[in-house]
Amino acid sequence: MAMAIDPRTLDFVALGVFVTVSIFLIYLVIYIHDIPYEIAKKREHPHQDAIHIAGWVSLFLLHVIWPFLWIWAYLYKPGKGWGMETVQIEPSEELKGQLKTIETLSKKVEALEKKLRETETILTKTDTNTRAEGEA
Repeated sequence: MAMAIDPRTLDFVALGVFVTVSIFLIYLVIYIHDIPYEIAKKREHPHQDAIHIAGWVSLFLLHVIWPFLWIWAYLYKPGKGWGMETVQIEPSEELKGQLKTIETLSKKVEALEKKLRETETILTKTDTNTRAEGEA
């Protein structure tokens, strides 16, 4: 004789499996969306809170921004930071020589301009005196 199972029992088993799988999938989606935040937290990222909130926002955007969050979390390196520090470059000896030459030439140009103004002033006075004598 075959054992008969009540159809209502099978309905409850199916419902239990459905609820279990649904809970598992919800947990999986939340776990996956939180990966960039965990990476940021591990790397002591200065924007880890923003990454975490953006991860929650990505749930509503169907994870469109999630890959960018992953990249954002990985860009910051512990100890190095963003890797975009300014590097001080020492000028070469040739450049130092050229700078001295430019400075010297600038001083010479200033001296020549001063002489030119003095000469123009003298010529203007002489021209004015000559005109005054010519009229008199």
